[in-house]
Amino acid sequence: MTHPPAPHSDIPLSLDVSSPDSGPRGAARSSLSEILSALSFALDLTEGQRPGHTIRSCIIGMRLGEEIGLSAEDRIALYFALLLKDAGCSSNAARMAALFGSDDQSVKFRMKMVDWHRPVRLAVQTALNCGVGRSIPERLRRFREIAATENMTRSLMQIRCDRGADISLRLGFPVATADAIRALDEHWCGFGHPQGMKAGEIPVLARIANLAQVVEVFFTAHGVGAALRVAKTRSGRWFDPVLVNRVLSWKRDRAWWSRLADNAAVGSEVVALEPGSVPRSVDSAGVDAIARAFAEIIDAKTPYTARHSSNVAAYAVAIGREMGFGTSELDRLYRAGLLHDIGKLGVSNLILDKQGKLTPEERAAVEKHPLFTWEILRRVSAFEDIAWLASVHHEKLDRTGYPWQLPGDQLDTPARILAVADIFEALTADRPYRAGMPPEKAIAILRSESATKLCPDAVAGCEGWLRRDAGAVAVA
Repeated sequence: MTHPPAPHSDIPLSLDVSSPDSGPRGAARSSLSEILSALSFALDLTEGQRPGHTIRSCIIGMRLGEEIGLSAEDRIALYFALLLKDAGCSSNAARMAALFGSDDQSVKFRMKMVDWHRPVRLAVQTALNCGVGRSIPERLRRFREIAATENMTRSLMQIRCDRGADISLRLGFPVATADAIRALDEHWCGFGHPQGMKAGEIPVLARIANLAQVVEVFFTAHGVGAALRVAKTRSGRWFDPVLVNRVLSWKRDRAWWSRLADNAAVGSEVVALEPGSVPRSVDSAGVDAIARAFAEIIDAKTPYTARHSSNVAAYAVAIGREMGFGTSELDRLYRAGLLHDIGKLGVSNLILDKQGKLTPEERAAVEKHPLFTWEILRRVSAFEDIAWLASVHHEKLDRTGYPWQLPGDQLDTPARILAVADIFEALTADRPYRAGMPPEKAIAILRSESATKLCPDAVAGCEGWLRRDAGAVAVA
């Protein structure tokens, strides 16, 4: 079977994340740092940041932690806080797009460059980000609504920080990691969010992470000089002055800044930076837990897909079991189901949440999401055996699917099952704008496309599973 080629010019993912000790495919344990650093590209997408933002922030933050003498325990907590700092970022995407009436990723990127403590500049940038591409009256209306929304920024940050902290705790990371994520956007002077903590009230790991991420954004966008200037001008306001002085002392370390800009080097460097003498690894259950956590991140992106990923995973496994699949095949279906839409983190909520008909340009943007899925998952050794499977869930037997328009003979049985599970879930799930379709009606629609677009055996497997387990959809 020929797998689809890796996309190039139209997909902005170019960093190589690999672990020198990650082991062969199918190894019993997988490198935790490799998995999280590679999956962080998905978080960069939804934050509107350039690929590798999280990785570079982690490198910056870990140098700071080392230089100020953090304990070994705190460096471990910091490391994973930096890799997961944006785990809650998808949770406020829909609200941000609705408030601004603009692409949430562009808004997030531009607002990352703004000094919130300068009211005039903040107001100007907010206005410029309202209703981009719309009429002047509409843009003014959006701006007035935002200005009149009490504690808007605090609310958006609270959603993001709380969700990210909760995910880190459920993955088993220390409380210090969760506290750092929760306080990521607190500022030294007390004017940050969501709690308005001040100076020493802010956990030191959060102070490091906040400075690291802002330095990275300006460094990647405008170079070393801009990164150092923003650190210096915001010292004592946004940032801990002691930490800023450390960053300023790196001014002449050209070799280090050069490595930070080297896309080919930072991936392996961030894995090597994991604190401790023995790199942390996870077994199969741990890999599943990470996949479930990212499924939640994916589904939080839009209110229209609540539990979609976990449902698709459950339905695909049920169909596969009905068709006689063994444990290893069912495991692949489960993980692929959980992560098949990870590429949607790279699609604007202005498009995902649109209730009217999509324009050709918007449709093209949506149809890129499997490409993002492929690019993200193929870089993770623990997921390389599902990267292709997770990426072809919109392909059809008659070549009318996307993004590769593959013929049926290039779609194996697991791929055909995942396609059926994805459509069945979309038809039967409740959405904010409509109730879910009864399973029998959904099956009738699947049957109508059986043999032309969908695999007859997979459709029959879905029907057989439902016949045996009538309450499955309601409880999945």
